[in-house]
Amino acid sequence: MIEAEAAVWIAMLHGPNRTRQMELNCLDWQRRSAAHRQAFERCTEIWELAGGVSAEGVARAAVHGARGGGADAGSGATRSARRSVLALAGTLAGAVVLGVAWQAWQARGVFQTGVGEQQVAVLSDGSRLSLNTATRVRVSMSGSLRELQLEYGEAYFEVAKETRPFVVRAGDRQVVALGTAFVVRWEGAAADAGAGVVVTLVQGQVRVQPAKAAVAPMDAGYTMRPGERLRLPAHAGVDRSAAPAVDRPPIERVTAWTRNEAIFDGTPLADAVAEMNRYSRTPIVLQGGGALDARRISGVFRTGDNEAFIASVAAIHRLGVRRGNGRIELFPNP
Repeated sequence: MIEAEAAVWIAMLHGPNRTRQMELNCLDWQRRSAAHRQAFERCTEIWELAGGVSAEGVARAAVHGARGGGADAGSGATRSARRSVLALAGTLAGAVVLGVAWQAWQARGVFQTGVGEQQVAVLSDGSRLSLNTATRVRVSMSGSLRELQLEYGEAYFEVAKETRPFVVRAGDRQVVALGTAFVVRWEGAAADAGAGVVVTLVQGQVRVQPAKAAVAPMDAGYTMRPGERLRLPAHAGVDRSAAPAVDRPPIERVTAWTRNEAIFDGTPLADAVAEMNRYSRTPIVLQGGGALDARRISGVFRTGDNEAFIASVAAIHRLGVRRGNGRIELFPNP
């Protein structure tokens, strides 16, 4: 993933829209770790060795190598060199493709995933945006404000530090930050009316407030501390007198989806099934009433691998499994 981001940075910096701010953001990205810096250096070497980074040139080199042509085809050393060049060309082609994709996304201002899909993008300010399954985020960058609209789903925002506020809107709520990392989840306007906005602060500081509140003074809402999870009605006018629901869940569990995992620790079976169903178009359905819903499950499961989850649950709770009509049913054995 770091190599892919480095390739995007290379493509951006060699594109027509390079700015001084982009250069500074790239330097900040490289300072995140030695792995980031090394990935950038490797991609820079590939770019230079490719001699101009022409997508057409990469394609010609690949075709030439595939044909095995050239006066030096019989030399073992030369063949080895050619393989190295082709490997570099393939990586470079990936960088070009990533750069083109990034530019298309930025022009469109929309990032979206389907059921079971995830996506990571580096925004023009250097912020990192991770989208979970079935998520749509609209991005708008101006000279004074970085504004994102979470239309539905769940996203993890790692915000690059700069003077412009970074605002994420979900329903009638907004999260205001300058440099921080946080997760926002909202099922969208089409979801159950009881579904609210959930914000988890991984690090830094954010202010959660009604979307219509002024960004600068931030005189309304709730200031979160690292590790807190805040649950609010999606609409600011709903029970405004109620105190915000705040808890401190294990952060590794909240962000498990960024590692393609779902972590359960004594979780009611109904809740665990609902979480796993987010990643599959073939839903798991519990048959057997509230007693089955309330049974507990613990473990680490791979998102999208409902078969492994079903096998574990069925074995632990001695349940039967029935498939048909586009769904998988779990029911108590007689």
